[in-house]
Amino acid sequence: MFRKFVCLSVLFTAALLTFSTPTFASGGDEDKTGFIMHHIKDSHEWHFATFGHTHVTLPLPVIIYSADRGLDVFMSSDFQDHDTHKFGEAYGTEGFYIDEHDHLQRADGASFTDLSITKNVAMLFLVILVMGYLVLSAASHYKKHGVKSPKGIASFIEPIVIFVRDEIAHKAIGPKYKKFVPYLLTLFFFIWIGNLMGLMPGAANLTGNIAVTATLAVLTFILVNVNGNKEYWKHVFMTPGVPIPLLLVIVPVEIIGLFTKPFALMVRLFVAITAGHIVILAFIALVFIFESYAIGVVSTLMVTFLNVIELLVATIQAYVFTLFTAMYIGGAVAEHEHH
Repeated sequence: MFRKFVCLSVLFTAALLTFSTPTFASGGDEDKTGFIMHHIKDSHEWHFATFGHTHVTLPLPVIIYSADRGLDVFMSSDFQDHDTHKFGEAYGTEGFYIDEHDHLQRADGASFTDLSITKNVAMLFLVILVMGYLVLSAASHYKKHGVKSPKGIASFIEPIVIFVRDEIAHKAIGPKYKKFVPYLLTLFFFIWIGNLMGLMPGAANLTGNIAVTATLAVLTFILVNVNGNKEYWKHVFMTPGVPIPLLLVIVPVEIIGLFTKPFALMVRLFVAITAGHIVILAFIALVFIFESYAIGVVSTLMVTFLNVIELLVATIQAYVFTLFTAMYIGGAVAEHEHH
């Protein structure tokens, strides 16, 4: 298994060094490292690679709703100057433009709602398709062959499902775990597949986008508190065994704790994935900054090593997010015995 990880990481490294090569205008260090944030942030187009002055990109729909104009639909390529490959205001975009920070703007300053299919949204759909294919393929196998030794994709999915059900859900939640297994499985597979696909060259930084991690955290927050029993809410607003004067301090702390738990989930996943991408791309940038064969060899070795680590981190972060979610649910639904 370790050899497979190393071989996969070497392939990723070679592809990253090929596809991440930036185009330099002035030769400054800022030009040579600008591709790092370009990879991390969201965009209205999906840029895969640059070969010389040729940019391999996928134009994405730019969907805009405004009260005075209704719905406008363009393609991101409509905003580009095809000679410089830079966004701006182009003929046919009717007063809308994409600025140097890749933000959609309106020339007259009027308000509007951006409903565009950005790179991260497209990646989200792709992750959902992969998840759907894996799960439906496994379900089809069991539908045809019944409860037999799994083969193919089912043999890959079954151990993960059993692990999440028995080692995470059952142990962290207790007797009421079955109700929450579907959510925990969806959470694990979404984060895990999103993490792994995000490591591929040219991929979008989906799980390193704080809007995505915030959405997952909010879903967990809603699920935990909607299913909280009387004991859970009693512990928040009338903590047993605490003198009444101290409740003036304890209750606000408990209420704040309701929000800090999902906040920690959100930040942990966001920081772990984003930091990993930045470090890997920073080592790649060293090759272009120093333009040295020695630095190139060292950077390649470091990127290969970091890719191995990132493959493990991708799994660990999915496990940690799912585990803490299960623990929060367990604390909300647990029945306490009073003596």
